[in-house]
Amino acid sequence: MGQALLNKDPYNLIITGVGGQGNVMASRILANMLVRKGLAVTIGETFGASQRGGSVMSHLRISRESNWSPQIPKGKADMIISLEPIEAIRLLAVYGHSKVKVLSNTRPIHPLGVIAGMVTYPPIEEIISAVKDLVADSWFIPATDEAMKMGNPIYGNVIMLGALAGTGAVPMEREDFLEVMKESFSSDKMELNARAYDLGKAMVAR
Repeated sequence: MGQALLNKDPYNLIITGVGGQGNVMASRILANMLVRKGLAVTIGETFGASQRGGSVMSHLRISRESNWSPQIPKGKADMIISLEPIEAIRLLAVYGHSKVKVLSNTRPIHPLGVIAGMVTYPPIEEIISAVKDLVADSWFIPATDEAMKMGNPIYGNVIMLGALAGTGAVPMEREDFLEVMKESFSSDKMELNARAYDLGKAMVAR
């Protein structure tokens, strides 16, 4: 069933954020979910100065039948998931094209240059407007804000995974998410993760 729902082969998906947001964990969870659907997933990761809040990026190349090189070619992303909004703009400049889709968190993480007053961070409204002008479809959700209401901002990455499921871009089943999470989390954490996933899906489901 999962293979039938993959409408492009390979499907090129990027998860990006800054160090500490949990996007590497999100990429592993997603890959494990898709493998359970019988799909082949190749992951390539690049790390900036992640310990200092630098960019962290995971490339996922999803295929019905074969493994691909881990790096997505320039201009060939199908979906960009950005845990930090300005990172969406940065990736679009390299991997974007007119048919790419973007799913982004709305909470910024200011780099040192902004904190020091040397550069300015654009208002989120300008980022949203710029992205919408560049892509085929986009979703912006307050994942970090909702995660903080749950008691820990790290749940933002799970909310974003749930939102990805809501877009219908790739075949994702809640049961597969729960099975993957059971391998790493205790039962008390499972309830919160399930809640975060469901919340994200509800925020973009159409």
